[in-house]
Amino acid sequence: MTNDPSAVEYYYWPTANGQKVAIFLEESGRPYTIHPVNITKGEQFTTEYTRISPDQRIPALVDSEAGVSVFESGAILLYLAQRRRQFLPQDVKGAAEVLQWLFWQAASLGPILGQTVFFLHYASESSPLAEARFSKETERLYRVLEKQLSERPYVAGEYSIADMAIYPWVVIHGKQGITLSDYPHIVAWMKKVGKRPAVIRAYEKGEDIRPSSHAEEERRKLNGLPPL
Repeated sequence: MTNDPSAVEYYYWPTANGQKVAIFLEESGRPYTIHPVNITKGEQFTTEYTRISPDQRIPALVDSEAGVSVFESGAILLYLAQRRRQFLPQDVKGAAEVLQWLFWQAASLGPILGQTVFFLHYASESSPLAEARFSKETERLYRVLEKQLSERPYVAGEYSIADMAIYPWVVIHGKQGITLSDYPHIVAWMKKVGKRPAVIRAYEKGEDIRPSSHAEEERRKLNGLPPL
């Protein structure tokens, strides 16, 4: 964290969507200030935060130097990649390759996997039809990703914002009812991404902003491990 007034300000909680941008900010090597928004306490609904994120969801980012405020994790990744000219190819073809997978994550992977987790673990009543529907689509999306990674080391060839967007959702595969024995290329990709120093730092900082008594339990959930 930094008190540099020119740094961007990042408002988030360490969910999958929050971690996407945290990874970019660590990878970029530029200063930024973290503002935790504890969604378990409803802090995303405050008047102050709603001015930054009208949809009242995390994450959001304020770049005071540019006079820009952005909400939606995919939009933030694209904004930062364009502004800093990092992790997004400058040629039209390369950029299109990355952007289609960024939007795939935002439009398909994230929403479907999120619904799968909800119906498997958090719905107040069991809904076999919903569980089956979203679980089936989750498996299809994993097959799409597996095929893509069978042909290249990272999602769009070189490491990019597409990988940053997808990784935090796939790393919690256990909560989605997914075992990775049938997805060897996803496993290899996860290991490469997960070992990056910036990714490690992003997750460590995420744990630091949670209440300390829950940090280890949340880490285990994040990695699909059983509770202590």
